[in-house]
Amino acid sequence: MEKRSGWTAFWMILPTILVISIVAFFPLFKTFYDSFYSFGLRPGIERKFVGLQNYFRLFQDTRFLMALKNTIFFTVISVSLETVLGVLIALVVHQKFALRGMVRAAMLVPWAIPTAISSQMWRWMFHDQFGIMSRLWEKLGIIDPGTPILGTPGLAMWAIIFVDVWKTTPFMALLILAGLQVIPEDIYEAARIDGASTLQRFFRITLPLITPTIGVALIFRTLDALRVFDVVYIMTRGAVNTETLAVYNRHVLMDRAFTGAWFGYGSAISVFIFVLISIFAILYIKSLRLRLD
Repeated sequence: MEKRSGWTAFWMILPTILVISIVAFFPLFKTFYDSFYSFGLRPGIERKFVGLQNYFRLFQDTRFLMALKNTIFFTVISVSLETVLGVLIALVVHQKFALRGMVRAAMLVPWAIPTAISSQMWRWMFHDQFGIMSRLWEKLGIIDPGTPILGTPGLAMWAIIFVDVWKTTPFMALLILAGLQVIPEDIYEAARIDGASTLQRFFRITLPLITPTIGVALIFRTLDALRVFDVVYIMTRGAVNTETLAVYNRHVLMDRAFTGAWFGYGSAISVFIFVLISIFAILYIKSLRLRLD
């Protein structure tokens, strides 16, 4: 019976395995395979096997190295801010107050708006002539009057991070709120009886118990941030030192691959992004398991 049940389960999930293999694993294998060749999409370009040459070129390409630096900077800053703000917002909306359900629903509006739409909206709000955010930053003394935020190195990246934090913090808060709701109220009641302060209850009870939830949220957000494309491409097209790995790879695959033998090099960038994301995911999962153990 056990063997029969095992084979029954296998045949039931076989269609799913085949679909995933076709949709996910085959393109991944094809990209990895193409990264060892030099070729382009224009007819007449000869396909040549170059081995690891495309990977060696990555670390000699100053534009790639700058895109890698921008990606890491964007990921670390945005995910850190979203995690801290997500915890604070989750703690607030977890409390009992009037219209709590409405506040929770309104909190998800930025996350529900498609990124292409919200990025274009914020692009206009950061316009140097009539953007409301430009006027606000001028009033706060952050920039001088008439400064093009999205056209100034340094400021442009921080503006993109600001937009990403605005959009995805509700996602972090929602996941952390789910972790808060499964904590038994009896634990807090016992802590109050023992005389524990609010900070003590947070650091001794709340934070340790929601650490697995925060870890899962960090995995999702870090993987998403490492391959950020849409918000950067829409707001700056990768100009003024805001180009990320995904934006640079789009330039290589969509522009250069039609004019020269760049498709294999673009495939190598894709493989590098995949490996980078995998490393972060493995580190997060291992650290999370150690904490749980």
